[in-house]
Amino acid sequence: MEVLELRPGLYRWELPHPEWTPADAEDGGWEEIVASYALDGDDGLVLIDPLAPPDDTEAAGRFWDWVSERAGSSGAGPSVLITIFWHARSSQAVLDRFPGASVWSYEPARELVSERTAVTHGFRDGEELPAEVVAYHAGRALEVVLWLPSHKALVAGDVLLGAVEGARLCPPSWLGGGRTYDDIRAALAPVVELPVELLLLTHGEPVLVDAHAALRRALQPV
Repeated sequence: MEVLELRPGLYRWELPHPEWTPADAEDGGWEEIVASYALDGDDGLVLIDPLAPPDDTEAAGRFWDWVSERAGSSGAGPSVLITIFWHARSSQAVLDRFPGASVWSYEPARELVSERTAVTHGFRDGEELPAEVVAYHAGRALEVVLWLPSHKALVAGDVLLGAVEGARLCPPSWLGGGRTYDDIRAALAPVVELPVELLLLTHGEPVLVDAHAALRRALQPV
C-alpha cells in the first residue's frame, strides 16, 4: 500500500475491501479495490472514508505511522469524515488509536453509522466541517459529497463511480426509497456550480484533468 500525494497536502490510497465479493461487481457495481483520502487542514489531519490495512501487517504499521506523523503532536487527533454509512470502514480504529480523534457523520445516517463506529459529531448538508470541508446532499437519502475548497476537489462515496469517461452515476438499484436519477441531478446542481478541478472517487480512479467536465457528463440524462 502506498499513500500518494495528489497535490500538496492532499492524499489518496487504495486497498482491497475485506468484505468484497465478486457479486458486488455485478450489474455495474463496485470493484474490490477502494480508495480513501486525507488532507492537511489548519486544524489537523482529516481522513475521508478511511480504510486501513489489516492489523498485524507491515502495511498497517507504515500506515498508522504515517497518520501519526501527519496528525502531529497537538493531541487533537485526526478528524474522520464519512460520506455514507457503508464507508465507516476503519473509523473506529482511528478513534481507538488516537484519543483526541473525532468521527463526523451525516446526521440522518447517524444511527446506521453508529452501528459501525462511535460517532462524536453529526452534521447537516451545507455545514462547514474540519479543514473548511463542506457537505452537500448527494440525492440519495443518507449520502453526502464533500467539497474540499482548499484543493477545489469533490469527494464522492457511492453516488458517483469510476468509468472510462471519468465518472458515472451509481446503478439504479442503489437509489432506494423511490428516488430517481433526477433526484440526484437536482441535489447535485449546486455542486456543478463549484469550480471543481479534482473529482475524487472512492470507487474508481480519481479524475485529475477536466474533472468539472467529467462531473457534468456523469449527470447528463441518457
